Amino acid sequence: MGATNTKLVVAINPSASFGKNAAVGEQVVVGLRDAGWDVIAAQAESLEGVKRVLEGILDPTFRALVVVGGDGMAHMGVDFCVRLGIPLGVIPSGTGNDLARHLGIPLDLDDALRALIHALEGEPLVIDHGLARGGDSLPHPFACVLSAGFDAIVNERANRLRFPKGRHRYTLALLIELIKLRPLSYTLEIDGVKETGKYLLVAVANSRSFGGGMKVTPEASLQDGRLDVFTLRPLSRLAFLRIYPRVFAGTHVSDPRVSIRQAERVTIECERVVAYADGEAVGPLPLDISVIPGVLKVFAPVLARDQD
Repeated sequence: MGATNTKLVVAINPSASFGKNAAVGEQVVVGLRDAGWDVIAAQAESLEGVKRVLEGILDPTFRALVVVGGDGMAHMGVDFCVRLGIPLGVIPSGTGNDLARHLGIPLDLDDALRALIHALEGEPLVIDHGLARGGDSLPHPFACVLSAGFDAIVNERANRLRFPKGRHRYTLALLIELIKLRPLSYTLEIDGVKETGKYLLVAVANSRSFGGGMKVTPEASLQDGRLDVFTLRPLSRLAFLRIYPRVFAGTHVSDPRVSIRQAERVTIECERVVAYADGEAVGPLPLDISVIPGVLKVFAPVLARDQD
């Protein structure tokens, strides 16, 4: 082992992916210890419980915080790592795993663990992260995508569903909310330029995808110091159902009702909308969103462009 600091905290949420990967955390801890790392396991029955455990043990002296779970765990890990200045490691075992996809982290457990052990021997990558501020004035760092339109409404519905599992849960939530589909009136301020309009979907992205591989902003980069602002103008339910499957391939961007613009700072205003970031509720609009370039450190193999 080349690294001199061998201290790791592994945060485990056994309820990730509805508990079907409950044993993954223990396997990760054992694998890292077998590789020579000094591991403290932070485990609880809920995400909030894991946060409380981490608050009591995590400090800047650790080599990394490794999160085992989905994008909710990664979102929590980003918050701790940004505050403490330590690197993040990710073992994907959730339903979305979108940060892992963009970082080129394998979705297979054994491959992901091998990739992490190899990455820990070297220097971490340095990437951007988003930062949202609302009425509570608290900073809400995020790694992937902040959604604030029909997409956020679907996310809220999906988080309440217990069946089906995986990406199909998001699809079912979308179909339920599609019955009530209607555009909302927004005021956006993009790098100081204000506009108003009616949109179905509004998202501010630091990475390419959300919802388990939906490439909403397929050209987004984690290292360009920019956010990708996605909007979708009104369209019929039938047209929406036609464009929806194309999001998984990223080909929806050719539709004239889709707009993607880059910015460093975005303000979103709309009544009665709760925004989500990395699948976690951030708070009601309005929100001020900015990019924080080159601060978040991650142990990952590569920055992937085409990882499925």
